Amino acid sequence: MNRMTASEESASEGMSSASASAPGTPPSAQPPSSRPAARRAVGRSLDGETTADLLLRMQDVADPGESLRLVTVHPDRHVGADGRSGSGDADAVMSRRDRRRASHGGSGRDGDSVGAGGGYDDARGGGHRQGLLWSILGIVAELLLTMAAVCALYVVWQMWWTGVQSEHAQVEMRQSVNWTSPGSGSTDAVAPAQEGDPPVQPESAAEGELIATVYIPRFGDQWERNLVQGTSLVQLNKHGLGHYTESQWPGQVGNFAIAGHRNGYGQPLGDVDKLQPGDVIVVRTQDYWYVYEYTSSEIVLPDDIRVIGSNPLNPGAEPTERMITMTTCEPKYSTPTHRWISYGKLKYWAKVADGWPQELATSDAKGGVTFTNNATEAVSPVARLDSLAPVVAVALVAYAIVFVAALVAWRFPLLRAIRAGERRRPDASLYGWLMRHQPGVLPIRLLLVLLLLFAAAAALFEWGFPWAASNIPYLQQMSNFTAG
Repeated sequence: MNRMTASEESASEGMSSASASAPGTPPSAQPPSSRPAARRAVGRSLDGETTADLLLRMQDVADPGESLRLVTVHPDRHVGADGRSGSGDADAVMSRRDRRRASHGGSGRDGDSVGAGGGYDDARGGGHRQGLLWSILGIVAELLLTMAAVCALYVVWQMWWTGVQSEHAQVEMRQSVNWTSPGSGSTDAVAPAQEGDPPVQPESAAEGELIATVYIPRFGDQWERNLVQGTSLVQLNKHGLGHYTESQWPGQVGNFAIAGHRNGYGQPLGDVDKLQPGDVIVVRTQDYWYVYEYTSSEIVLPDDIRVIGSNPLNPGAEPTERMITMTTCEPKYSTPTHRWISYGKLKYWAKVADGWPQELATSDAKGGVTFTNNATEAVSPVARLDSLAPVVAVALVAYAIVFVAALVAWRFPLLRAIRAGERRRPDASLYGWLMRHQPGVLPIRLLLVLLLLFAAAAALFEWGFPWAASNIPYLQQMSNFTAG
């Protein structure tokens, strides 16, 4: 064993004496064996061990219930027999919390000290702070998660919100025309099939003008789409189905060709692969019903224009039948490379004034007739919104009101606790920073952050995603979006 110098032995005895004379701790309460052990521990530590090692060793040999009083020993200062240094420094009291902090590598003083793994122990909060590398990685992870959330929102916008906007535009257009309801009486009736050649209606139309409404029972009892003149993206994105201007009109001999999206914008022809031979395609103009019967389908390249010719199944021959052709994209959920073509033939025609076609009506035991398509009553509440700009404004106004109220009532309790040392200093975080800089208690801060995120998402739907789909080539090709 190394020998102790006189000053070291005096310091050890001073520590032991101070510990024995601590207020509230009678000498008889100290185990005799612990005091010599403490002296031996001090003697060994002063021969080269660090202060942290000394504290750990004394914690092991001392009574866990005791509070140890230490004397700071400086090489150039004389320590008296009473255990005090010549400069009169006060004793440092080490509580159980201090010993626990020291055992984890802390300094025992306010501030940060290097901990295990390159992190930092925050003495004021007792927590463990991340190192610079982990902080950078955390911020990068937050940015990646944010980008993933934005991409997910874009998919929602493309597959759902564009359909909501299209539904809104179609409902407004149907309400703007002065078309009479089917049937001339107070109750619904089944319109009988008419004989002879059907009338052609309309015989002309301007670009974007409403030509007809279309019903396909196979697609559901809420499926109803407008049919407008023209097949530009402006028409298809907002108005449902579009009529190829160079093709024939409803009821006319030849090919009545129409087009529609298969995905997004209400996906009017999203379920063409479910059509079966014999299914009906009902077209209603202002005064007439044209009931077509689905016959077959094929998949062609986009430049195969024969499918919209007057006789698509026998190009070059004079048309003799009244056909309908529906064209849409293929595949459904990726960049379209082909076109899905559906064919049908006119089954019969009827007058709107006589009632509903039997394919769209049911009869009860008393002879009453009910229209089976309830698309008008099924308009979603969000489809009644013309724009999300008012929603963004309301969300921001609500945020401002709650922010000011919380600021008056609570101010910034989390920031105050961190600055006062009651909470550990947080690690670097984008969303953590946003959360900390909201006033009020935790539920109020959560509400404020949610209001901000909701306003940001609504702004993306209203302005961000339409801009991206119009200006980023890949998104423009994938989404077929156009402003207008």
